[in-house]
Amino acid sequence: MAVFAVGDIQGCHDDLMRLLERVHFDDSDDRLWFAGDLVNRGPDSLGVLRFVKGLGDKAVSVLGNHDLHLLAVAAGAAKLRKHDTLDPILETPDRDELLDWLRHRPLLHHDAALGFTLVHAGLPPQWDLAQAQACAHELEQALRGPGHAGFFRQMYGDEPRRWRADLQGAERLRFIVNCFTRLRYCSAAGDLELKHKGAPGTQPAGCLPWFEVPGRASAALHLLFGHWSTLGDISSHNIYPLDTGCVWGGRLTALRLDGDGSDSWYCVDCQGSQSPDGD
Repeated sequence: MAVFAVGDIQGCHDDLMRLLERVHFDDSDDRLWFAGDLVNRGPDSLGVLRFVKGLGDKAVSVLGNHDLHLLAVAAGAAKLRKHDTLDPILETPDRDELLDWLRHRPLLHHDAALGFTLVHAGLPPQWDLAQAQACAHELEQALRGPGHAGFFRQMYGDEPRRWRADLQGAERLRFIVNCFTRLRYCSAAGDLELKHKGAPGTQPAGCLPWFEVPGRASAALHLLFGHWSTLGDISSHNIYPLDTGCVWGGRLTALRLDGDGSDSWYCVDCQGSQSPDGD
């Protein structure tokens, strides 16, 4: 059995099919981990959702910011944006089944046997694995509960910027959302810096990539994540960036997680045409 982690697809269904052909994916035995942002901006988000859902327990997909945006729009808590390509999902007869499935995806997946942890964006420097798992569980309960529409109405915003164990209510959940689905930079003191989205080296003074903050509690984890298409190749800090800009005309990338590590990265060139003007 092979296990592959796949970067942000964002509705690029045909590119995903070509990548799975490239890695000789066997849907009777192999497993796929998806780094979130299954949908939006690309041409066939509906096809991607149906495919990943159809894999059943052969796939794990964590939630990304575009996935949450879809759910918020469907709940009436947000409006479609200029470049969204979500209408086919919102208008399909199996809409409710697909959205319910998506709403029940995790925020974090950890496999002790393989030695990898998967999130969409990142972890704040104060969280070790146990804290991250506990916070993921809190957010999953809010998403899956009867009050999820109310949660979506309070989800957006950049505050609070610093983790405190005594955060409560909407502020606590918003901080957790921002870490798992929006994080790129932190201050050296551990505050979230959510405005800047460019590659390392272009950020304002005092900002560090979240995985470079000194004393990061999750430093020993082997972390897989997407979300940061401009990050480039990183080969340190026990981190494995998977988003290589498929929807922007870059590549779609997979990393094989089992085996001896040789020839473990795979990619296909993509046909995306959008410009990277947002998250």
